[in-house]
Amino acid sequence: MPTLEHNALVEMFREHPELAPRLLATLLHVEVPPHTAVAVVESSLDQLIPVEYRADLVLELRDGRDALVLAIVLEVQRDVDPDKKFSWPAYVAVVRARKRCDTTVLVVAPDAGVAAWAAATIDLGLGRGHVAPLVLGPAVVPEITDPADAVKETELAVLSAVAHGNGPSGLTVVQAALAALGRLDQAHAMVYFQVIWNGLREPMRQALEALVMERQIEGESTFPPSIQRLIDRGKLEGMREGKLEGIREGELKGKLEGKRDTLLRLLSRAGIALTEDESARIQACTDVATLDRWLENVLGAKTAAEVLS
Repeated sequence: MPTLEHNALVEMFREHPELAPRLLATLLHVEVPPHTAVAVVESSLDQLIPVEYRADLVLELRDGRDALVLAIVLEVQRDVDPDKKFSWPAYVAVVRARKRCDTTVLVVAPDAGVAAWAAATIDLGLGRGHVAPLVLGPAVVPEITDPADAVKETELAVLSAVAHGNGPSGLTVVQAALAALGRLDQAHAMVYFQVIWNGLREPMRQALEALVMERQIEGESTFPPSIQRLIDRGKLEGMREGKLEGIREGELKGKLEGKRDTLLRLLSRAGIALTEDESARIQACTDVATLDRWLENVLGAKTAAEVLS
């Protein structure tokens, strides 16, 4: 089932169809035919391809005489799916035959591994024909770190944050993207924020939360108010005093809570019941090393006593 992240990225190109040919030209250096209009036409694809072969989006580029010059089959791919290596050539062949124009597949793949898989040429048989998907992945999507640039290219900044948010420059890239969301309406800003947030790993989430809290303590505005309200403040309670010291305490508190929650989930999955005293002991533990030891003890344990030894 398509996820929020998948659907949001598809909607980005649906609402801004000109984004696809522009990125083909600027990032993938494809010679896009001269055109005056770009339109979403996925409804006609419903009659072209059976239900089991349904692309995310199809875009048509037309020139000044209203002649079709290029069709782009757009797919958002967040995981490796071997079936797509069979369906993508079908999309190209059917759309090209029906519309009588050049047709290509453009894959949006924020994950580097998925992008590399998607970019592999698809041999149609005996080496006599092939389909070569064009892929927007971390290797070609730039790291947008300047908020001013992000405001000018908000959709590209969101793609940048999704692709590079966990990298060495991740915090700066995410800051720029979130700052740019202030120019959008509340509904779009919330969806894009959730897409970026869901793509961040825990260390980067904690770094972002700490930065927001530090700026609030210093009286600086990090992001537009609507975006700051979307960040989970529950993890930031108690961090307003002490500035950086308080931030470190808050990070430790979040780490302890995360380890306790993980331990309780593992115990539940292992079918190990806890008494009230044992549960209280876990909740009261404030030592990371002890919680780590208990987490290791779960493997192979049959009783709570063995885990909490």
